[in-house]
Amino acid sequence: MHIPSRPTGNPRRNHFLAALPDSVWTRWRSQLEFVDLPLDKSLYTSDATPAYVYFPTTAVVSLLYLTQDGVSTEVCAVGNDGVIGIDSVMGSSATASQAVVQSAGHGYRLKAQAVRSELSQGSPALPMLLRYAHTQVAQMAQMAVCNHFHSVEQKFCRRLLISLDHSPQRELAMTHEQFANLLGVRRESITAVAHKLQLSGVIRYRRGHLTVLDRQRLERGACECYAEVKKHYERTMPMPMPLAA
Repeated sequence: MHIPSRPTGNPRRNHFLAALPDSVWTRWRSQLEFVDLPLDKSLYTSDATPAYVYFPTTAVVSLLYLTQDGVSTEVCAVGNDGVIGIDSVMGSSATASQAVVQSAGHGYRLKAQAVRSELSQGSPALPMLLRYAHTQVAQMAQMAVCNHFHSVEQKFCRRLLISLDHSPQRELAMTHEQFANLLGVRRESITAVAHKLQLSGVIRYRRGHLTVLDRQRLERGACECYAEVKKHYERTMPMPMPLAA
């Protein structure tokens, strides 16, 4: 007999939910649904209208753009710092990207219709969503610059740091193929970079499990995009620390 997953932790481990005004939180709290977010789960596809807005607490989700040839690249990563599916509540009938879980974990979801209804009443959640949408646009713009000008090694270090920011541990479960898909490069290029960083003692990689041994050197190896996106988020979204589990 299948036993459904029971909620664990606290939804306000998500920064956005933690920052909601009490009046909005009171209305949303009873409607939030706990969800398992396993690796590679697709939350919605491009040109679709998401039925839910997601708030990760321990998972990391990538927004991907796919070409007609099936090649993908990541334009935005969302963890417990944000929201997934805001296009569907901000007036768009469909999304341009695909949302896929890149680091398994948990989160909460809320029906998109409930959020649209809240916003239609002039909710104080509206300016928060607008600010967050601005941080996503800024991140996408920075990634466009990054993909054009920076080396595979710089981009690899940047993406590792993003994963670390959303993980309670130094070990990440991600294959070379997954990194290649996120960065839009050949798998062989990722293998070469990972081998170089392992030889220099920055990381340890074994069978799809990568452990960061020296974060400071990893930060020095990353391009400026990592720090710029982080600073922009902190300026735009001043939020309290999320609550513990």
